[in-house]
Amino acid sequence: MTVEPPLSPRTGRVKAARRLSSRAARTRKRRFVAEGPRAVREALAAPDAVVEVLATATATERHPDLHGAATAAGVPWTRVGAEVVAAVSGTVHPQGLVAVCRFVDLPTASALSGQPRLVAVAVAVGEPGNVGTLIRCADAAGADAVVVTGNGVDPFNPKAVRASAGSLFHLPIAVEPDPRAVVEACRAAGLVVLAADPAATVDLDAAEASALLAAPSAWLFGNEAHGLSDALIELADHAVAVPLHGRAESLNLAAAAAVCLYASARAQRAPDRRVD
Repeated sequence: MTVEPPLSPRTGRVKAARRLSSRAARTRKRRFVAEGPRAVREALAAPDAVVEVLATATATERHPDLHGAATAAGVPWTRVGAEVVAAVSGTVHPQGLVAVCRFVDLPTASALSGQPRLVAVAVAVGEPGNVGTLIRCADAAGADAVVVTGNGVDPFNPKAVRASAGSLFHLPIAVEPDPRAVVEACRAAGLVVLAADPAATVDLDAAEASALLAAPSAWLFGNEAHGLSDALIELADHAVAVPLHGRAESLNLAAAAAVCLYASARAQRAPDRRVD
C-alpha cells in the first residue's frame, strides 16, 4: 500500500482524476475512472489497464481480494478519505473505491481481427447509459467486439462505464469517428453488415432473416431519437427490424440491441444453421 501524506479533494492528483469526468480531459490524458468493486475487479483483471486505485479504509478492509490483486499487479493502492473518493466518483452514493484506468480501446482493424462472428456497432448514440448497456449486452451475447462511432458519447464516460458493469474490460472496444470507415472495416473482416431499422421490410421473425442471422455479422445501432441515417442504412448489406407483437410503439436502444444480438448469437450457435 502506498504511504504518503493524506490526499484531499484539493490535491493535484485528485483534481486530475476528477477532471476525467470531462470528455476533453479523458481524450487528452487517455484515462478514465472506474468506480465500485465490480468495475475495479474487472479492471484489475485486464492487462495493464489500471494506473492506480484510491480506496477508503472501509473499502480496503471489505475487499482484501482487490487489494491483493492490485499488489500482485504492481498497481498503487492508496488509502484515502471518503471525501476524496466522493470527489473523484461523482456518484450520489460512492462505494469507497475508484480506479484510474488507461483507455482500453484498440484500432478498429485490431478489434475486428481474428475472424469475428458477431460485432455490435453503436452509431452516434447519445445516452451514456445506452452505450454501456450495449457493451454489456454484446459481452453477454458472446460478441467479439464493440465499435463506437459517429458523433455520440464515448465508452469511457463515467455513466457508460458504470452501465457496462465491467464488460468494458471483457471484449475488444474500438472508437472510430467515421461510421462509413467502420462499415468498410467490418466488410473487410468478412462480416455481413446489418442495420437495425424499425422501418425495415424484413424483421427478425421473417424466414429470409434466418440466413442473415446465421452469417458472421456486424449490427449497426443508431441514435436513440433519430436512428440510423438513410445513407448508412443504404450502405449496410441489409436492414432488419425487431418485430413488435404487442401494443408498444418501439423498444429503447439497449433492449432492441439485446434482441438483435441474441437472435444472431442463437442462429450462429445452431449447428444446422451456421454459415461460415
